[in-house]
Amino acid sequence: MRITNTTLTAGAAALALLAAGCGTGTTPSAAAAPPARTTTAHTTTTHTTTAHTTTPGTAPAAVDAGRATAASAVSARYGSAAQSTATRTVTARTTATRTTGAAPARCRTTGLRARVGRQDAGAGNRYAPLVLTNTSGKTCWVYGFVGLVLIDGRGDVLRTRTRRESVTPHRVTLRPGASAHARLHWTVVPAGHETRCPASARLMIIPPDEMAHLEVPFKATVCDDGRIDAWPMAPGAGL
Repeated sequence: MRITNTTLTAGAAALALLAAGCGTGTTPSAAAAPPARTTTAHTTTTHTTTAHTTTPGTAPAAVDAGRATAASAVSARYGSAAQSTATRTVTARTTATRTTGAAPARCRTTGLRARVGRQDAGAGNRYAPLVLTNTSGKTCWVYGFVGLVLIDGRGDVLRTRTRRESVTPHRVTLRPGASAHARLHWTVVPAGHETRCPASARLMIIPPDEMAHLEVPFKATVCDDGRIDAWPMAPGAGL
């Protein structure tokens, strides 16, 4: 009975050892599954790295597409803005060019109309504006003093002395339809050897720096040997 027990004990021990050995073999096999998944994940990572390494210095296709799209959006936004700015600049320059254009030229006699305004009387003196109006279709300018010649009712030239007042002249720019004037002064009181003063019917006017003349009605008695004091051209049509 003791031998049987010993034998049984030995057998039980052997079985236990066998069971332990089988458990040890099963556990490594069961534990191998997670590393397999890890290996799979590592393989995926390696695959991604490999794909990136295959084209060094170049972003993946998806990233390239995204950058291209972003670049297109930025280009469309700021490119249009730049183009718009350039367009505005060109437009501004064009507008300035159209507005400024060529510098105005001197007013010519053929583009002017003349008249003598209302005469103001006082103590033997007379004052009146000689008005020049731009009748051309372009802007022009006048500068300085006019030339004057008195004509009587028969068409004969009367003695005329045009004296320039010591006033600094300034250029006057005339748009189409605009006017400038020169202040005229003369006396109706005989002076010196005069017993009577001739009467004029018309006035010949030579615009500044021109040779051609204009004629306008001018009924006046100009004494002191036909002396007329003239101011330089100034803006406007009145004194």
